[in-house]
Amino acid sequence: MTILPSLVYFVCATPRSGSSLLCTSLAATGVAGKPEEYFERLRHSGLPREPREYFDGADGDVVGLLPETRTGDPAGTDLECELPRYLAEGTTPNGVFGAKLMWSYFGDLLARLGTTPGGRALAAIEERFGSSLRWVHVTRRDKVEQAVSLWRAVQTRAWRASDEVCAEPVYDARGIRHLHRQLHAHEQAWRDWFADNRIAPLHVEYETFIAEHERTIRRVLHHLGVSVTHIPDPPLSRQGDDRSARWVARFREAA
Repeated sequence: MTILPSLVYFVCATPRSGSSLLCTSLAATGVAGKPEEYFERLRHSGLPREPREYFDGADGDVVGLLPETRTGDPAGTDLECELPRYLAEGTTPNGVFGAKLMWSYFGDLLARLGTTPGGRALAAIEERFGSSLRWVHVTRRDKVEQAVSLWRAVQTRAWRASDEVCAEPVYDARGIRHLHRQLHAHEQAWRDWFADNRIAPLHVEYETFIAEHERTIRRVLHHLGVSVTHIPDPPLSRQGDDRSARWVARFREAA
């Protein structure tokens, strides 16, 4: 039988919203679990969402700019087998477990729990993870910057500054526009789901987080009901650069 942590929380986000920096910062405190994307692998592929899967129904020329789709082992998404390991890896000694969720695969996780976002989703999550849940919603105010960052990441497969770049990214307004719409839609989907389930998550906005790192981490820890004396410095480097800034300006000028 899986032994549940004393507290479980989920960081709910959209890609390139600062959620990785938040989760890494929380893990560095040593008292807030080790929030990772434990549930990102999809049932049909056994892999996280592939670059071309962000563009279902999009222009073929845009899709052609993205890496070929890979496949993995779908057996690796068996929640019954994998959940004990996730809980062991993601729980700190004080009994706190954290995980990050993106809307793009939230429905896939719920299907493994036997429900859908519009069904008895919250009850199913509570049955599996316990009723002592906390929710954090991460957003990014500047959706154009977010979409540009995501467009570069899906072309290069480089999600962190340390990742190896698989291809040189190119500007394409159609790709950025598609992701811009998708990010808006997925963020709204989170808001609607929280409202439908009467959940009041702690809201963390990327722009404020970057300016007030320690204060933001302490807000999240307070929301979780834990505390720590020292907040470590931000553990990740920002990936934005002059090229991103030029692409953002170019996209806005053409809008």
